[in-house]
Amino acid sequence: MRIISLNANGIRSAARKGFFPWLARQGADVVCLQETKSQEHQLNDELLRPAGYFAYYHDAEKKGYSGVALYCRREPDQVTMGLGWPDMDREGRFIQADFGSLSVISLYLPSGSSSEDRQAVKFDFLERFTPVLKEFRCGKREYVICGDWNIAHTKLDIKNWRGNQKNSGFLPEERAWMDQLFVPLGFVDAFRVVNQEADQYTWWSNRGQAWAKNVGWRIDYQVITPGLKDRVRMVSIYKDERFSDHAPLTIDYDCEL
Repeated sequence: MRIISLNANGIRSAARKGFFPWLARQGADVVCLQETKSQEHQLNDELLRPAGYFAYYHDAEKKGYSGVALYCRREPDQVTMGLGWPDMDREGRFIQADFGSLSVISLYLPSGSSSEDRQAVKFDFLERFTPVLKEFRCGKREYVICGDWNIAHTKLDIKNWRGNQKNSGFLPEERAWMDQLFVPLGFVDAFRVVNQEADQYTWWSNRGQAWAKNVGWRIDYQVITPGLKDRVRMVSIYKDERFSDHAPLTIDYDCEL
């Protein structure tokens, strides 16, 4: 089972940069997109329904903002749009597809970098999302939660950690929340099951030649329930082409969709 996750920073922009021809060669079973920045009615057939996939979109009400999507080789048993939180669901941040006892989620966690108010929204999201994650762990389903979590967890996940400790995305409170996610809650960072190396980033600022110098952040994850940990086989961050300010994260699992 191959799952690809990408913050597209605009699905139409990613398409112009060659994302869909690349995707057609990858053999992905599920594709999780974030920050589609579009309404479903704005997308032509090629973008709306890539060949061979069932496509599902949860758009933000605000045009040109946020939005998540799922492309699935197999038709899901059920698709859930949103978390049932009107404020966040209006921003299009969560979509879940169920296949038997497996659920795959595309998640776009709020960023707090633009203002103190948005940082407060981000902290509120984390607080409300914690019991949702606990509920996931209490059930018998396996979960793959893909997306842009907008937090670099450890010093290994960010190039300039010393200079970013007071910046959104690497605040002590955010990193402590990730500690809670991976320790008491028991979720697993699928990428780190296979790859423990430094300089493994998924997002680069558009300033200061960050891409060319690989001054990045690893803020895109596939977070899995522990029952899938031993099934992680291959992980990769694709950087040969640039479709977005984020890079696609591909993970193969030793199981069938």
